Amino acid sequence: MHISEGILSGSVLIAGWAGSLTGIAYGLKRTESEKIVRTALISSAFFLASLVNVKIGPSSTHLTFLAPMGLILGCSVFPAVFVALLLQALLFHFGGLLVLGANTFIMGISALSVYILLGKFIRESEKKFLTFTLSFIAGALAVMLGTFLVGLFLGLTDGNFLTAAKIIIVAHVPLAVIEGSVTGFLVLWLKKSAPEFLA
Repeated sequence: MHISEGILSGSVLIAGWAGSLTGIAYGLKRTESEKIVRTALISSAFFLASLVNVKIGPSSTHLTFLAPMGLILGCSVFPAVFVALLLQALLFHFGGLLVLGANTFIMGISALSVYILLGKFIRESEKKFLTFTLSFIAGALAVMLGTFLVGLFLGLTDGNFLTAAKIIIVAHVPLAVIEGSVTGFLVLWLKKSAPEFLA
């Protein structure tokens, strides 16, 4: 879900940076010192998972683990996403530095949204099937929300990007199913082995 450099308009880039910096500042404020190592670990997993990129027009698709990030880190997800995307931009030229704010906002708000919407229900669920179902929905929702935001940012930049945005959304449906399944199994394992990891 990286948006490439040189695609977005100046006003959209500014809006992306404003949203990202707000999320990062709030996330840093809410990150307790004993959870810094956990945040770094999850950021590293996100960095590695999203290295395998498939180009789709002005964007790309890849594994994200956005829902697990949100469910584990909560409000700390924005700093974790920012650091991972910054390193990807510097080391591998994924995305770019100017568009880093927009990419961080897209992925950060998607991860945070599933935490806010479903995190409490997933933590309190005692039935495996319900836990898996809610986690699957969280994983798929995070991907589709991120994809929708990519399309929105492209559409706000230029109406001619709307066709590309539709292609990007459709192309991410299989990824949403994969991410939902991975999130479901991962959350079941965490609830059994390390329930304290769920934020």
